[in-house]
Amino acid sequence: MTSPPVPTHTAGEAAFMSELRRLKAWSGLSYRELERAAAAAGEVLPYSTAATMLRRDRLPREAVLVAFVVACGLDADDTRRWVTARRELAMGARPPAAPVPERPVRRRRPRLRLAAVGVVTAALCMGGATAIATTTVQEEQTVEGTP
Repeated sequence: MTSPPVPTHTAGEAAFMSELRRLKAWSGLSYRELERAAAAAGEVLPYSTAATMLRRDRLPREAVLVAFVVACGLDADDTRRWVTARRELAMGARPPAAPVPERPVRRRRPRLRLAAVGVVTAALCMGGATAIATTTVQEEQTVEGTP
C-alpha cells in the first residue's frame, strides 16, 4: 500500500483541501464507510459533513478534520501533522487585525470614595443611635429618681 498524502500548508487552503480529497481516495472508503470508521474510533463524522467538507476549498473545523483523518486510517502522528498544517493555514489566512482604539483608563477612585463615605456614614449612624439610646436611658433614670 502506498503512503498517505501529506498536508500541504504552504500552498494555501485550496491545496490543503486537494490533499484531503486525495486522502479520501487513498483510504478507498465511501462517505458512509468513513462515518462508520469515525464512529468506531470514537469520533463523530456524519457522511454529509465529510462530503460537504471535501466539496469546498475552505478549511474545515479542527474537530471535523481530526474525525476525517482518523476515519481515513491515519495514526496519531499523521493526525497531528494534519492538525498542525491546518492551524498554520488558519493563522496565516487571517487578515491583519485592525488596531483597537485606545479607551480612556477608568479610574476607580469614585467607587473607593463612595465606599469610604458609606462606611463613615454607617459608623456615624451607629454612633448616633448609641448616643440616643444612652440619652434615653439617662432620662429614664432621672425621671424614676435613681441617680
